[in-house]
Amino acid sequence: MSVAVETGLWQLDPARSTVAVRQKTMWGMVTVNGTFAGITGDGEVRPDGSASGTVTLDAASLDTKHEKRDKHLRSADFFDVDRHPTITFAVRSCVPHTDDTVEVSGQLTVRGVSRPVSFTARVTDSAADAVTLAAELTVDRTEFGISWNQMGMMRGLTTITTSLRFARASA
Repeated sequence: MSVAVETGLWQLDPARSTVAVRQKTMWGMVTVNGTFAGITGDGEVRPDGSASGTVTLDAASLDTKHEKRDKHLRSADFFDVDRHPTITFAVRSCVPHTDDTVEVSGQLTVRGVSRPVSFTARVTDSAADAVTLAAELTVDRTEFGISWNQMGMMRGLTTITTSLRFARASA
């Protein structure tokens, strides 16, 4: 499906995009899944086919379908949403390959801590006016100051799964 994406400005379609997280807990016996409801973003595709942009998550919008846990995740033990209401990924480089994959590099900022993150995304749908990128990546939450781990219950890396639909911005 090798498709060239048009040069210009692109806007994230929040109704057709998802960002989800997965974390092992209870000493690896339980997997907690959550989805961010508040997501925005935009980007620019340059004439050489490379791109840059930003995806922003409303940190308080994480929903794990467990009210008490969600409240704890918003606290200073985890996302500290009162002081850091957003999580951002600033794309520094987005380079397409001929096999419908895209190498993405940028800065992930969580709780005011920025770290470089790189991953490979797949183009899962493409048209003249829209493109969808899907990716799965892992991050070490402790690198972002999220170290709460009562009795060693939380194990391993956090997995982030995304499906991001971008539509061509109106001129």
